[in-house]
Amino acid sequence: MIANNYVVEINNLTKVYRKMFSTQEIKAVDNLSFYIRRGEVCGFLGPNGAGKTTTIMLLMGFLKPTSGTISLLGQKSTHVGVKERIGFLPEESYFYKFFNADEILDYYGSLFRMDAKVKRRRIDELIEIVGLKEARKRRIREYSKGMQRRIGIAQALINDPEFIILDEPTSGLDPIGTRQVKDLIKNLKQAGKTILMSSHLLADVQGVCDRIILLHQGKLIVEGPTQEILSKKGCIRIEVQDTNGRVREQISEFAERNGLKITSVGTSNITLEEFFVKSIKTAGDGYGEHRE
Repeated sequence: MIANNYVVEINNLTKVYRKMFSTQEIKAVDNLSFYIRRGEVCGFLGPNGAGKTTTIMLLMGFLKPTSGTISLLGQKSTHVGVKERIGFLPEESYFYKFFNADEILDYYGSLFRMDAKVKRRRIDELIEIVGLKEARKRRIREYSKGMQRRIGIAQALINDPEFIILDEPTSGLDPIGTRQVKDLIKNLKQAGKTILMSSHLLADVQGVCDRIILLHQGKLIVEGPTQEILSKKGCIRIEVQDTNGRVREQISEFAERNGLKITSVGTSNITLEEFFVKSIKTAGDGYGEHRE
């Protein structure tokens, strides 16, 4: 049982890069703290250079933090055993181009020392899920970018992980493929998986994520439930029949005076894209300094 039901706990995490032959330092991640609960789909957002990729590399153990702590599935992130319980889709997947889909997944399954029968069954299941059944025997070098993304998602799931990190999972996919991936993420959530999803396609994040973590210049600037964050930034919408375009303030009095009928009054949420832009502008531009 994971303490506090947290799959990810990051406390005061900092990563500083030092340029070779220079005293100059770049703080890619700056005193970052957040958590992800079991069963959540968490959107990991920020402009280019916000520190998202560095944070993911720290989570995966590919980088060593300058300071701070990371706990994954109740263990230190450096614990070898915890790696078997994690699935990872990097922003750019690199596969042996002469392998086909079956061979790629068999290779990754072997790295996890999966039983041969279990591995074979899992490969068949994943190829069906990601829609590559008809192309499973084609070499990876013949795959489109979208098809390579699909096999990348399959390899991230080969070990049936508890915690899944997806970096730009819908990149290169057409609308149908994007819809399928979003449905897959929802199904994984229903199966009890915990997912960290980093994406620049904010509509995708808004459609599947329970919570949002927004970084800027290596710092956490917004964190919370998706719907709560967006509804707080909403506005009042009033719909009327036959409006003459002069409705402004005191709409009730105006409507009564002009014989108009109010058909509905409600709260209109802003989109995640609108919220993203507003939050980054409030925090300051900072686009000139690359932090990922």
